[in-house]
Amino acid sequence: MPLPRTRGTALRHRLAELRGPDVPAEALDARALAALAANPGCKRRAILDGAGVNKAALAGALGSPSAFGQSQFALTRGNAFEAKVKADGGAELLRLVREKLDRGAEPPAHARVPELTATGPEGRTARTALALREATEAPGEWTLLDHPMLALDVAGSPAFLEPDAVVVHPDGSWTVVEIKSFPMLDGSADPAKVGAAARQAAVYVLALEQVAARLESAPRVRDRVLLVCPKDFSNLPTASAVDVRKQRAVTARQLDRLTRIEDIADELPAGTCFSPELPAADLTAAVESVPATYAPECLSACELAFHCRARSLESGAVTSLGRSVRAELGGLTTVEDVLSAARGESGDPDDPAVAALRRAERLRAEALGQEAVAGCR
Repeated sequence: MPLPRTRGTALRHRLAELRGPDVPAEALDARALAALAANPGCKRRAILDGAGVNKAALAGALGSPSAFGQSQFALTRGNAFEAKVKADGGAELLRLVREKLDRGAEPPAHARVPELTATGPEGRTARTALALREATEAPGEWTLLDHPMLALDVAGSPAFLEPDAVVVHPDGSWTVVEIKSFPMLDGSADPAKVGAAARQAAVYVLALEQVAARLESAPRVRDRVLLVCPKDFSNLPTASAVDVRKQRAVTARQLDRLTRIEDIADELPAGTCFSPELPAADLTAAVESVPATYAPECLSACELAFHCRARSLESGAVTSLGRSVRAELGGLTTVEDVLSAARGESGDPDDPAVAALRRAERLRAEALGQEAVAGCR
């Protein structure tokens, strides 16, 4: 639900203060939302993304530069491949959509490509919604929306998202198209990269569902998206249909769990600012005033991962060992707590985690004892 105008205005002013004077906001894209949904307990990432803070610049100012992100070469190659896929009014793209997702439809001899330019993200979002409605009300035609703008409410703050393309089928249903520059070799691509693309596409599906729900007769947003990649080692496009129902359900649930950004902002000390221009000590204090939930997976998804990892290791937090280990340890939150419980110095013996640790410690002692005996022979 959108914030009332007065509360929304106050929150925008507060978030602008957190960024720093005259610092433009970084757009919250689907890649960032997918990463945020994968770690919904991290208030630090939630408030920094909500405020539009440039986390790469922030990490550099903190002395822990980020190694996360695409190279300029990869971006250039990706843009060139996307332009090739969408050439001639998207003829090849629409052919792939029909081949992989809608063989029963008429071949796309020609398609409508509406103009989506408008002033500001709000204007582009409204223009996209209008184009989707018009395309849905024109059955029997293919429509290609090139870089539409969608809005998704995230923890009480709107995020503006820009998928590579959305296709409206002749039956009025909608499909998200993701165009990536990594190759499909013999019909399959790197599973990790496909998984990341699926999580990103799931965010677009959620945003499209919100647009569809506002129409008088809600069209179907297809839960299979089209992933377009270069074929083998060429620059020729090929495609695969990817089912994102699981990713969509997980992302929706995780985004619902996010603490509202305004609640996090209200907990911050007065005058908190995350501007990279601040002295290092002041900036560190500001960042540390917001709790983080570090996990090793953050290294491939967040620009602040190196900074948070260093702090996690300094404090001995078990989250640095991974989420699965953290889940098994229950109320034991530091490595020192774990070792103390294993040695029998602390912890409730009826706690399953404590009992398992003590059993493991006994087995370890027995194994080491046997090795010592064998070494003496």
